[in-house]
Order: sequence, then C-alpha cells, then structure tokens
Amino acid sequence: MVLTSWATVLFLAFATVRAGPVKTPFSLNRRSDGFPYPLDEVDKLEEDLLPKYEAYLAKKNGTHGCTLENAARRQEWHDMTVAHREEYIAAVLCLQSKPPKADQAKYPGVMNRYDDFVLTHETQAMHLHSTPHLFPAHRLYIWAFEKALREECGYTGWQPYWNWGRTASDPANSALFNGNMSSMGGNGAKSNYAGVPTTGFKAPYDKIPADVGGGCVTDGPFKNMTISLGPLGTVLPDVPKNPRADGFGANPRCLRRDVNKYAAAMTTANYTYALITEASSVDQFQKNMLGMPEKNDWGVHMAGHYTIGGDPGGDFFSSPGDPVFWFHHGMVDRIWWIWQMQDPDTRMNVLPDTPPVDDFVDLNWTADRAQTWDLNDSVGGNAGAFCYIYV
Repeated sequence: MVLTSWATVLFLAFATVRAGPVKTPFSLNRRSDGFPYPLDEVDKLEEDLLPKYEAYLAKKNGTHGCTLENAARRQEWHDMTVAHREEYIAAVLCLQSKPPKADQAKYPGVMNRYDDFVLTHETQAMHLHSTPHLFPAHRLYIWAFEKALREECGYTGWQPYWNWGRTASDPANSALFNGNMSSMGGNGAKSNYAGVPTTGFKAPYDKIPADVGGGCVTDGPFKNMTISLGPLGTVLPDVPKNPRADGFGANPRCLRRDVNKYAAAMTTANYTYALITEASSVDQFQKNMLGMPEKNDWGVHMAGHYTIGGDPGGDFFSSPGDPVFWFHHGMVDRIWWIWQMQDPDTRMNVLPDTPPVDDFVDLNWTADRAQTWDLNDSVGGNAGAFCYIYV
C-alpha cells in the first residue's frame, strides 16, 4: 500500500546554479509496507492540516528548538513493529517491578513505580478532570509516564496511541487486545454483570451492555498483573472493596476487562471526525467529546474507556491501572492536537472556561508543577519539555 499526501511529494530542483536549495515539505513518514489499516478520514485530515501547523510554528516564538523535524513521533500501536511493541511492554513491566516514590506509609496500596501513576490519578482526579484542566493536565500526565518509561526503564520509543476506529468493529481480536505476547493482553474471562449505566441517556443508550468478558485477563504479558489500589468508584459488583475507606489500601486482585464491542461501536472514525470538525469552540469540543445525550452519543472519551471496561479500567478514579489507559488518552491528546491545527493561531491559545493566567497543574510526585497555559502546545510547551507529534 502506498500512502500519498502533500507531505510526501518531492520537489526536484532543476533550476539554475544560482538557485538555493528547495525545502522538502515535512513528512509524517507513516508506515507504508502493506500494513492492513489504510488512512482513515481523521488521519487524512491530520495530514491536510500539517502545512497550516508548520506555518504557525514558523512564526511562533518559544518552541525552545523543537521543530516538526526533530519532534518525537508517537505512533499508533498497530503501526509499530512487533519488536517495538515488545520493547514497550517490557518497559511497562519494568515500572511495575520498581519501588514506588509515593509514601507507602500514607498510601499502603502503592506497590510499585507504576502504582505511583495510578495513585496520582486517584488523588488528583478532580484536578485532572476539572473543566480547564482535562486536556492540558492529561497531556502532562502522559508525557510524565512516557518519560518514566524512557529514563527509568530504558525504553527507546515513545508513548503509543490507540486509533479507536481501527479496532471498532472487533476490538477483542485486534493486535491491541488479542492476547498475544506482543499485545497489551487479552479480554477478561466470562463474568456475569449487568453492563455499565450511563447518566442522562435515554433507553437503549442508558446502559452500555455487557459483552463476553468482565473477568480476569488470562493471556498476554499482563495476565499475572496485580491490581492493588482501589476501587474508588463502582465498577463491577464482585470486585472486593478496598480495606480502607479512601481506597488507598492494599487490595491485591487480578486485572479484569470486558473488551466491549458496544462501546467500541461509538469510536468509529466518523464520530472522531465529526467531533474535530463540527466544534467551533474548545468548550463545545470538550463537551461533545464527553458525550451528547441529546444525540444518544456516549462520546469517544467514555466509549473508549468502556471499550476496555472491567477493573480498574472502568473506574473513573483508578482507570490508569489498566495499561491501555495511556493509549486511550494518547488518542484523546492526538485529536485535541488535530482540532487545534484547524486554526492554530487561535486554538493553541484557548482552554475551556478560560482559566486565569497564573493557573497551574500539579501532579505531585508524577511531574513538576506546570503552568496550565504552557501545556497547550506539544511542540515547545511545558517550558520546552514537550517536543512530540502524532504520526
């Protein structure tokens, strides 16, 4: 399969000797070796918007030396080689084997370095999900996790993302969830539960029906993973309660999933494309992402989370305990970036509810405190620490 876009066209300089070098347009260099997923409408939109973003960066002050050419390239999981996937998996398992940085006397359920990140989401849930912080705080959170994989566990790549539309028709049999040792683990065993109620939606959208999983993950590299923290929210009726009321006690149990085709059906590319192209303001963009009961649309954010489901993936507070969380929120970060690129001069400088200029994001032991407005741009943001794009 040959992937063609404005950025892959080469301009040959057959001009006079006096002519200077011709700049080759920036290219995403996506995989083009016959991999079975063609570019979808969101991928194509991203490529079409790159010239506008490149022009914006050319006149922007403060990229701290980050450019499209030298930015890290976060890949979609299915575009990564098997060896690259296995390296990522090994790094996640490495974090799960290292001691935590959080205070175990205060948080006895924190068993390892990976749990540090879960605890951040639990203790900072309202901060991370407040209206102006949802996008920038999660951008910082994912970057901090990626940084730990690279600096503490020797990972040489970047945080992958999950293009939901690629797996929407059959998520359980995708290379993300099929249970191979190069996957992120399989579905959960069959379990009896009633599905996930949804607030504000009318029947039949008032519940995400249960699929065929829900029990312990029994295959793939995370089949022996132990979940310790939580639950803090209502997930499945037979998940044991945490020994502490705050959910921070040690509560060892298996990783559970219900890889759910009903939730996945609302993550096809047309939903994501409409979200990006039909919201004229950042407030509307965030509202639509989080769900539109008036349209019986669960929103790609909720639908992506409940494609994973289970425990802790279905728990609002503890959801990063399932390692696929980082892929899901990588896609959320990606589509925010694509939405921004439609009008970068304006949209790189707006946030929902317009927080004050001195607003900040503080993720405690996970990342240094950052100025909220400085997290808007993945190229040069976070005082120059952000230098990445999605390909």
